[in-house]
Amino acid sequence: MITGIEKEPQPAIISYVRDLPNACSLAGLACTILAIYFSIIGVYYAAMIGMIWAVAFDWADGLVARRMKGRTGSDRIFGGQLDLVIDIVSYGVAPAVLLLSFGAFDPLFLPVAFVVLAAAAIRLSYFSTFGLSGESQYTGLALDNNNIILVFIFLLESIIPDNIFTIVFYISALVLATLNVSQIKTPKLSGNPRNVFLLAFYTLGITGIYIWKLI
Repeated sequence: MITGIEKEPQPAIISYVRDLPNACSLAGLACTILAIYFSIIGVYYAAMIGMIWAVAFDWADGLVARRMKGRTGSDRIFGGQLDLVIDIVSYGVAPAVLLLSFGAFDPLFLPVAFVVLAAAAIRLSYFSTFGLSGESQYTGLALDNNNIILVFIFLLESIIPDNIFTIVFYISALVLATLNVSQIKTPKLSGNPRNVFLLAFYTLGITGIYIWKLI
């Protein structure tokens, strides 16, 4: 006599690495680790490359996931949770470390780094709770936009005087953090394949510029 329904065995943790969207997410995390490393040692142009490639892989994993067939419900849930964990590192920890390093790790800049990291944590928690506002809109500026904008602003570092650029850079980071937790409605850019390809061209262009600066 059957007294209950036997649950399916849980898959091995490491088995989810074979899922292509998750592999893309982890590739983005690797880029973020490089960005953090280069920020700490002061090679900021290389850090910018890591930061923008983290976004590129983040957008790519969503596009791949939507086009893959045969993914189970647990695959989608795991992938979503993995994205959230990686996002706090890519769009919270990495920019905070960059800001601290650019300020020579002066304690004066700790509040700025905290605001950036706290805004990222709050933004991700809010999105995890309520999801999209409508079919394709976020409440607040999505965190991936921070990296896209900051790596562009950093191009000014070699153009305008250091003292002025430092002010511009830190104010920009604070403005972005404010927008992250604001009530503004912004489109979900990463959901459109055209935008993913546009980001790919932007990523390649930014990478080329910063490689040229490194050389």
